[in-house]
Amino acid sequence: MKNWTANNIPQRNGGLAVITGSTEGIGYEDALALSSAGWNVIMMGRNPQKGAESIAKIYRINPKAKVMFEKIDLADLASIKAFASKMISKGQAINLLINNAGVMTPPKRLETADGFELQFGTNHIGHFALTAQLLPLLRKAPDARVVTVSSVANRAGKINFDDLQSVSTYSPMKAYGQAKLANLMFALELQRQSEKHGWEIRSMAAHPGVSRTNLLITGAGRWSGPGIARTFLPFLFQLPAQGALPTLYAATSPEAKGGAYYGPNKMSETRGFPSIAKIPTQAEDIDVSLKLWEISKKLAKVEF
Repeated sequence: MKNWTANNIPQRNGGLAVITGSTEGIGYEDALALSSAGWNVIMMGRNPQKGAESIAKIYRINPKAKVMFEKIDLADLASIKAFASKMISKGQAINLLINNAGVMTPPKRLETADGFELQFGTNHIGHFALTAQLLPLLRKAPDARVVTVSSVANRAGKINFDDLQSVSTYSPMKAYGQAKLANLMFALELQRQSEKHGWEIRSMAAHPGVSRTNLLITGAGRWSGPGIARTFLPFLFQLPAQGALPTLYAATSPEAKGGAYYGPNKMSETRGFPSIAKIPTQAEDIDVSLKLWEISKKLAKVEF
């Protein structure tokens, strides 16, 4: 794993990768690297124009890339169901699902189309619903993988079952920490469920450290503390291509293990090359994970 880069991605001829939030940032770098390694890639996002621009950018770098855009809004269960139904009707096996899209620390409490707090609803419930509905296609592929992107913010996260949607009190960072902890717990529980039911799917989690993407600006705002740091102190952040490496390692390395968590290897996992990341103690609570799994199924209106 030492100094693993995108150049270490095994070349292949085909295989379908589906990546949420891939028109910019970490997700775009995932799409670029995978398409350059011979994958067929579906880039997903809410904005078709940004999707077209991102695909054009990839084609300029690699004219032989096989990429396409599909619209999806992870803050809307109906949109997720529509996308999944379209994929199911095509029947093509999915070799890789990267649950990457995210919303970070909007200053005011916002809700998804289904009434969930925006961060919990988009980052966790949206990806939970999407994974469940794509499960038949993942099971059709040999050695399919699901990589769910978490964050170092999960270290301070806590699953507050008494106020999952932050209705009583809303703290942007607490809500974000809860959502990102839920991402990690989902990835770990999905691996346990896969082993229990014989799905033969590898589920793992990854995080990008502290990377220079637009997530801070679009969430908290350009003039928030994090947004100002992102804009005027760029040296504090590693480039998105570097931040994408733990996800790409989990997605493609023959050595990546189901149930593992990967992140950068330097400066308390804020930057560097892919390595095993530390799983916070609260993420290892299997009882809480199972409770979150069951509640999430009800909220997302899905079964696995």
